[in-house]
Amino acid sequence: MNLTFHPARRARRPHATLLTGLMALLATLALLWAAPAQAAEPAARPAAKSAAEAAQPRPAASGRITANGIAYYYEIHGRTGEPLLLLHGGLGSIDMFGPVLPALAKSRRVIAVDLHGHGRTPLGDRPISLPDMGNDLAGVLDQLGFGQVDVLGYSMGAGVAFRLAVQHPQKVRRLVLASGAFAQDGFYPEMLPMQAQVGAAMADAMKGTPMYESYAKVAPRPQDFPKLLDRMGELMRQPYDWAADVKTLKMPVMLVYGDSDMFRPEHVVRFYQLLGGGLRDAGWQREHMSRNRLAILPDLTHYELFVSPRLAATVLPFLDGRSDVRSWASQVKR
Repeated sequence: MNLTFHPARRARRPHATLLTGLMALLATLALLWAAPAQAAEPAARPAAKSAAEAAQPRPAASGRITANGIAYYYEIHGRTGEPLLLLHGGLGSIDMFGPVLPALAKSRRVIAVDLHGHGRTPLGDRPISLPDMGNDLAGVLDQLGFGQVDVLGYSMGAGVAFRLAVQHPQKVRRLVLASGAFAQDGFYPEMLPMQAQVGAAMADAMKGTPMYESYAKVAPRPQDFPKLLDRMGELMRQPYDWAADVKTLKMPVMLVYGDSDMFRPEHVVRFYQLLGGGLRDAGWQREHMSRNRLAILPDLTHYELFVSPRLAATVLPFLDGRSDVRSWASQVKR
């Protein structure tokens, strides 16, 4: 979510070029979230929207757990399988995962959480902080009775998942980071000044977008949306570089990106190398194969990855600790 403001205008109107870019992004997301209704005629759209809402997966359980002063809303989907903590992206909520959540819940007990200030979780008095949320979620898992879980985080949720794994490694069995970065310079450089401008002044421009409408529908205090934008702007203006922390991760890690993601390919490769992958040939018997994985999914951007069915199909074999790959040697008859 990127906006900047023209310094010479006191009316605080968004710069036209960047506003156009923002609205193009919002339009893309609107189409994705409304996909079941796209084929309908305009007059039929309200009914199609209701049908899409009815198709949203119903949790087996839900509730709130307070951790470090924040009343986190959670849902549990699926009744069997290994527990999987699912964390959404910035200005989103559990609901943004669309078809991915049911696909994961077929074989997993999915613990989905609305992050601090997002969705049904209220905005507390403290800043929005990835390390703080990492600590919070360790407390949430403790209170729910989960000693160890697999974790899948997307975008901001990937940052929270990373901090949870670094700060509470005993809690994380396997880790999937979907479209995340270990340092601020992972973004394309032109994005940083736009991110720095995120704040309450853009709240009016966002009314009518999927981000605002989905927030207003479920948030305990919809009037806090401008405050949420201020807190998110503060978060995105803070420089960070967690390269040293990447090297401390002992659990298996998978990185997933779209081939047209918001992160520089060089940063993606460096992330994988810091995890010990991509440093040498794996060997014809896979004897030098890294236990960590890198997936770059074709024809996907950052703004579509979280609703792509390919995300679930890509991460589930890794989370299950299996591989369907047959070696050359196994195919040679003796």
